[in-house]
Amino acid sequence: MTDINRKIDLMARLGAYLVSSKEEWTAIKQQATLKNPWFTGEFIALAIAQIEKEMLQPEKLKLWLQHYPIATRAKKVGIVMAGNIPLVGFHDLLCSFLIGHISYVKLSSKDDVLMRHIIEKLWAWEKETQQAIIIAERISGCDAYIATGSNNTSRYFEEYFGKYPHIIRKNRTSVAVLDGQESNEELNLLANDIFQYFGMGCRNVSQLYVPENYDFPRLFRAFEKYKELIHHNKYKNNFDYNLALLLLNKVHYLSDNVILLTQSDSAFSPLSVLNYQYYTEKETLIENLKANTEIQCIVGRGQIPYGSAQCPGLRDYADGVDTMQFLSQL
Repeated sequence: MTDINRKIDLMARLGAYLVSSKEEWTAIKQQATLKNPWFTGEFIALAIAQIEKEMLQPEKLKLWLQHYPIATRAKKVGIVMAGNIPLVGFHDLLCSFLIGHISYVKLSSKDDVLMRHIIEKLWAWEKETQQAIIIAERISGCDAYIATGSNNTSRYFEEYFGKYPHIIRKNRTSVAVLDGQESNEELNLLANDIFQYFGMGCRNVSQLYVPENYDFPRLFRAFEKYKELIHHNKYKNNFDYNLALLLLNKVHYLSDNVILLTQSDSAFSPLSVLNYQYYTEKETLIENLKANTEIQCIVGRGQIPYGSAQCPGLRDYADGVDTMQFLSQL
């Protein structure tokens, strides 16, 4: 498929399918939840709605693509996908497909049901996509690679793919800077940034920066909308385990029986734990956070608006690396 307008039409068709209630798609979503209990129906629906709204609208795609030259010669691009949240690897596939390359996709075992079905639908609708998107158990012999994983796996990615053009992503997380003057609505939106996808995404807030004498009870009241998460077996296991560690180590914590707040200077926190740190100079703090390569998003006034951390658009590239620019220069 070389006609970009046909590709955009195909993506629009995919968007309409994703938000439909077709029996086949409903069954696939249920199958994904059975295989990976972290992919609840609520969070699968959230990921789908976000992709359809921000990444599959024809006008948004056309405006986005105006900034990049379409490849005149297709290259083989190996894509190693993550699986921490539903369809997290979709944006990389979208970039490679629209720019005109051949994608060799290594699906995450955690998210192979949804992604495989989407690719198979594209194959069924447009036969030419069978040569443009290939699912592979192992990827090698490609001209370039995009691999997303942890700090651990990145070392292996560097070993395997380092001599080729590549984007290798490591652990990242997000933080929020509060000033204590947030409205109840802003705090309710912040709860989304913390709890959506159980906090497992790199765009989820895992650390708060707050002024001295911050009113934590107000924050906990905003968290009540997610109180049902504690009934999720896997999340509850993490909560109980981390609570036991805090008690054993006699670490001071705050809790509303859904999440554990602990004072720490680390931006990374275990699942079910939210770190916090006090600050005095906000401007200096923001400057330092922007220079921190482990921070994906900074949520707060003047930064990413509350409630939108998990609403990335087409130009919100992971790790701040422009995937389309990388692909267009191969």
